Amino acid sequence: MMSTTDVLTKAGMSRHQAELKSELFRRLTEAHAQMHGQPPRAYFIPGRIEVLGKHVDYAGGRSLTCATEQGFCMVASPRDDWRVRIIEPIRHLEASFPLDPQLEPWVGDWTNYPMNVCRRIARNFPRNLPARLRGCDIAFTSDLPEAAGLSSSSALVVGVFTAIAEINNLKQHPAYASEIKSDLDLAGYLGAVENGLSYGSLEGDRGVGTLGGSQDHTAILCAQANTLGCFKYRPVQLESRVTLPDNHVFVIGVSGVHAAKAGNAKDQYNRASELASEAAALWRNKTGRSDMHLAAVADAEPGAADQLRTLLKNAKLNLRQRADQFLDETYNIVPNACEALAEGDLTTFGELTDRSQQGAENMLGNQVPQTVFLAKHARKLGAVAASAFGAGFGGSVWAMVHEDDAQPFAEAWSSAYQVAYPNQAHDASFVITRAGPPAMRVG
Repeated sequence: MMSTTDVLTKAGMSRHQAELKSELFRRLTEAHAQMHGQPPRAYFIPGRIEVLGKHVDYAGGRSLTCATEQGFCMVASPRDDWRVRIIEPIRHLEASFPLDPQLEPWVGDWTNYPMNVCRRIARNFPRNLPARLRGCDIAFTSDLPEAAGLSSSSALVVGVFTAIAEINNLKQHPAYASEIKSDLDLAGYLGAVENGLSYGSLEGDRGVGTLGGSQDHTAILCAQANTLGCFKYRPVQLESRVTLPDNHVFVIGVSGVHAAKAGNAKDQYNRASELASEAAALWRNKTGRSDMHLAAVADAEPGAADQLRTLLKNAKLNLRQRADQFLDETYNIVPNACEALAEGDLTTFGELTDRSQQGAENMLGNQVPQTVFLAKHARKLGAVAASAFGAGFGGSVWAMVHEDDAQPFAEAWSSAYQVAYPNQAHDASFVITRAGPPAMRVG
């Protein structure tokens, strides 16, 4: 039988990171044994890097993503009742709730995400007594920085759903079999679990309160080690994969400015989504067409993107800028960046990434001084490319560098940030990762 370390390295994770995860799984298994005597199933659920494609997924756009080597380690065993008990033993977190269609999630708490998963499962995949849904005991921990734009919340959603779905053999449920036929479908569905929308015949619900899409879930479930995936959304489609340049890795600069999707940060995040919807609604009102999102508008007919810009000419500035950023990111930056990487043209890739970052700063308007500094200084230090990513209004910046330079680069980047932003430096961190493997069962 293969060890956890061997399973992870075979999937494409570096030996060092696989050994770190193996130790986390050992600690989890010990904690889980106090909850449940049965040997648990074990899962690794990565975070994700949005390389390019800022705020495009919920509007049907295109993005370039990969998984991180950091993520959630999770173990789970079935219970004899319909409750889900979930613990994080290192930080002493614990919660328990039923698989109940009337479950009331605790908004503003970390449990909002797993509770929404339980509520949606109970609503979309009901079981009649005596074969009702079966609960489980889950223990988890993570080496993924929180509220850093690396999609820790979506990773938790994926992990909890995966454990409950396996324990209940949801793939055999008629509603599941009808709507979810692939990991791409599952990513689309889990995006709908978060944003509250329906997915085919699987009726929507309240969601967690953010108007996001399914990019994060797609990257987590459909990544391949050492490659970047180009995906289009609504519905989720894999367009291409491109191999990461030889011997290059990502250094993630976590700014220490939390990108939590709650309170005012949630409102700011949702505003970008609302503007995209508003632009598409204006198009429908003016043209009489039924195109439901910005990508459907741009793909409607030849010249539709230019028609949209003309219609928005007299609209408010932030609406025009939102449409321009979306169109440039989806139809110019991402496809041209994929082509540049495929051809080994790192100079052009870096220039396109700079353009994406400028769009986020000047048109999307979701950057803070700390992420602007990190992106610019990474380029000064010699990064092939660097960009902020995720929801914005804080979070992280990725920098692509040669693996031989990664550690000294991270140290120099960190030192410069400490001087520039000493108040955030104590919450900042600098993490090295390859493009990692997707979510997987490891034992």
